[in-house]
Amino acid sequence: MIKDSNFFCSWSGGKDSCLSLYHALQKGGHACFLLTMLTEEGSRSRSHGLPKALIEKQAFSLKIPLITRSATWDDYEREFISALKELERKGIKAGVFGDIDIDDHRRWVERVCAHTAVKPCHPLWKKGRKELLEQFIRKGFKATVISVKGGLMDRQFLGKVLDEDVVREIEKTGVDVSGEQGEFHTVVTDGPVFSFPLELRLGEQYFHDGYWFQDVSV
Repeated sequence: MIKDSNFFCSWSGGKDSCLSLYHALQKGGHACFLLTMLTEEGSRSRSHGLPKALIEKQAFSLKIPLITRSATWDDYEREFISALKELERKGIKAGVFGDIDIDDHRRWVERVCAHTAVKPCHPLWKKGRKELLEQFIRKGFKATVISVKGGLMDRQFLGKVLDEDVVREIEKTGVDVSGEQGEFHTVVTDGPVFSFPLELRLGEQYFHDGYWFQDVSV
């Protein structure tokens, strides 16, 4: 479905959205836009709390134009559908999403895309969680842990680059290494789809809405 199609990628800035983008490109799709949902004031990404400037730097390195929408959680869906309609007007035929195996997430994507002719595509769907993470590392992608769920993971993981040693450390905690249930989030700084690596600056760590966050900038 993605071959030769103009697509957008739903972009969190993290490992799964990045790997789904990579797979869609490998299948012959044409990446025309990234779509990132921001907090209502427009300063950070809604999903991972990343500064907008960092998302913009990722898009610049990826050489893919970025589209953003600002929203509260209450009007998130409405704003997302509005963005989909704009993308449809720009000739986008497919949307690439990084979900792995949570049915509710896929159903939400299919529901919002149904408001347009944009077809949802899930390149990672039902592939092994650890297999995908190992592939991500093996392909040369670099990601840093920027948030962990309080009570599940220690804040000592914040700021660590997601390599084989860190994966083993995560496994020892009993937490799923893919973080598919939101146990932790990452920001990608390099890989085969980037034209140059991002240099992260680590700031303060803080607690918000049940998560420890590592503030980062570029």
